[in-house]
Amino acid sequence: MTDVTGGWRTPRPEGGSDVIRPATGQRFKRLACVLALAVVVAACGGGGDDSGGGGGGNGSEAEGEPTPGGKVVYGLEAETADGWCLPEAQLAISGIMVARTIYDTLTRPNADGEYEPWLAESVDHNEDYTEWTIGLREGVKFHDGTDLTAEVVKNNLDAYRGSYPTRSPLLFTFVFDNVKSVDVVDPLTVSVTMNEPWVAFDAYLFSSGRLGMMAQSQLDDEQNCATDLVGTGPFKLVDWTPNQSFTAEKNPDYWATDEAGNQLPYLDEIEFRPIIESNQRINALQSGEINAMHTSDPELVADLRDQAEAGDVNNNESVDFGEVTYTMLNVSKPPFDNILARRAVAYALDFEEYNQIQGGGILTQATGPFAPGNIGNLDDTGFPTFDLDQARDLAQQYEDETGQALSFSYTTTQAEATVAAAQLIKEQMEAAGIGMEIVTVDQSTQIDTAINGDFEAIAWRNHPGGDPDTQYVWWQSTYPTNFGKINDPEIDSLLEEGRTTPDADERQTIYEDLNRRFGEQVYNLWNYYTLWTVATAPDVHGVLGEGPTGGDPFPGLATGHPVEYMWVEQ
Repeated sequence: MTDVTGGWRTPRPEGGSDVIRPATGQRFKRLACVLALAVVVAACGGGGDDSGGGGGGNGSEAEGEPTPGGKVVYGLEAETADGWCLPEAQLAISGIMVARTIYDTLTRPNADGEYEPWLAESVDHNEDYTEWTIGLREGVKFHDGTDLTAEVVKNNLDAYRGSYPTRSPLLFTFVFDNVKSVDVVDPLTVSVTMNEPWVAFDAYLFSSGRLGMMAQSQLDDEQNCATDLVGTGPFKLVDWTPNQSFTAEKNPDYWATDEAGNQLPYLDEIEFRPIIESNQRINALQSGEINAMHTSDPELVADLRDQAEAGDVNNNESVDFGEVTYTMLNVSKPPFDNILARRAVAYALDFEEYNQIQGGGILTQATGPFAPGNIGNLDDTGFPTFDLDQARDLAQQYEDETGQALSFSYTTTQAEATVAAAQLIKEQMEAAGIGMEIVTVDQSTQIDTAINGDFEAIAWRNHPGGDPDTQYVWWQSTYPTNFGKINDPEIDSLLEEGRTTPDADERQTIYEDLNRRFGEQVYNLWNYYTLWTVATAPDVHGVLGEGPTGGDPFPGLATGHPVEYMWVEQ
């Protein structure tokens, strides 16, 4: 299975104008390359209850005290073919894992999903959130020996927002279009001024682990930025042989220590190996070829639970702050421009049957785009649940109103598991008198199909956890990454209110209202919250690590995890 995780990356015109240029022609093709961030086939990942997991914290009583030294060989589900020139990089979860090994982000989420300084020493804002001030740690060095300074951080932020001469980002330009200017205040202080209040800007300084700080040498490297990686992170690149391995050695000058004051990272070396087939990945773990891996395949999750119970592996699972696997509808054209059609197919979906046949009984049904732990998560959003009689009645109402029998095409990838999932959905539709044609394409074509709007319903996975403002670009009506073509003034208004409202209780209400609006209008067919698992050999520990200032770690795994706290018994 190929997992490509989304979050918010989207383009917008240079200069921060409110006029949106459509991404057409060659621009669309370039977007297609980058948007391998967002698409996935339904039932390819896992999700569900988070029972059966092993410990994940660093130095917990169950794991013992960390011992320095040793090596982890980590099985990734995919290669990052275009490398790690971060403003321009195409990073799904496997690429994020590598990025978090080489680079540090300015902020990180804590156990509650709130963002705290990490590489930064402080991140503050003025009263109305229109100006943010980033204070940097003194004495931090990049892998090439140069200093972390305000000038380098300014240049990084300018590179991400498309205002640095040697870098050409696509989606990050849109993500940061609310930034008016980035200025150096003094050698260790950066000021960021906004066009309008931006309450969740500190979440964007993490950006699901993608917003690492690169050294000036890498920023300015127009030939090898994607391969000559220079960060401040816990490990330094030794060798990358694409489709084989990525090896990094301990950064002996790393600035961070654990809560007890021990130098990080614990490991001497970490090696990542792309192993695309899930079964091969778990076989490599069992044989000792690798000693850590990640997966969201529900069959493998169930298998790993059994192995963890037998003591053969350590298992770390989480749906907290996770992604949602769902069917995205194109609501700009028939049949799904009609709410009768959208509600009919929603009522026709039998999640319990789907869960038993495709999910091994371990999936948790999603009620909206915000997974457990996120602001705005609700148990009941008003989203329709399985009711075959309702589905039939609405399908008939649609036919009576339009003169056309309700039918649609469903686009998915060609993998055996995804085709089987689509076939099950087709049977459920037909039981309600709804026609469904399965269209299978390769993943690149599926991404192009979504970008160009050439679909009626398409299998998708997106919206990993964090502040819900990070989903702004996927639903705002003028953005080209609003692939479902949602044009709802109420959603636009709620997105704007969530971005600019500082009061936590008010923001909770805003995003709950947004969630209910999705449930009411059925713009997408929510399926399940995706469960990620990181399994290791019994002697490997520390997957989740600690919080940014110590204490309990961030529990989410949808965008990878820190590696500096991993350790091997010696």
